[in-house]
Parts: sequence; structure tokens; C-alpha cells
Amino acid sequence: MTVQIRQSTAFRRAYKRLHPNQKADVDDAVAVIVRDPAVGEAKKGDLAGVFVYKFKCNGQLTLLAYEYEPGSRLLLLLGAHENFYRDLKR
Repeated sequence: MTVQIRQSTAFRRAYKRLHPNQKADVDDAVAVIVRDPAVGEAKKGDLAGVFVYKFKCNGQLTLLAYEYEPGSRLLLLLGAHENFYRDLKR
């Protein structure tokens, strides 16, 4: 079964600014999400239905927010913890 990966404009903008070695770390994290979408932490309240996967990117903790359905993954936001959830609510 093939999984469709979609990106929000906020994710695409953040990904575009990364260096090639950082993009490789993000690509690995996306591959983990595709294999096991429940690996991230499920959010509650305003962010119900959103999952956040935490991983190391160049030694720095990075967060990747996504939503998933059986055949697709929607990558919402990528960034450091600072102001991450505030930006995600927008």
C-alpha cells in the first residue's frame, strides 16, 4: 500500500530553509511516521487529531506536527519547541 504525503505551506517554508544534512534528518523522521503513524504524541484540546513527533536534528530537539489517515500523512509544521504550539494553533 502506498502512502500519500502532503505538506502544509508552513511545513514547506520551514523545510526549504534547512541545510542538506538537516533535510536528511527530517526525511528520516518522515519515513518513521510513514511506517508507524502512531509514533508521535497525540495532542488534546484545541489540537485534537494532531500528533507531534520529536527527534534530533543536528543534536537539537526538533518537533514535527502531522495528521494522518490510513492512506495519507499531512505534515503540518516543523521547528524547535520555542513558540511551536502557538504557531501550530494558527
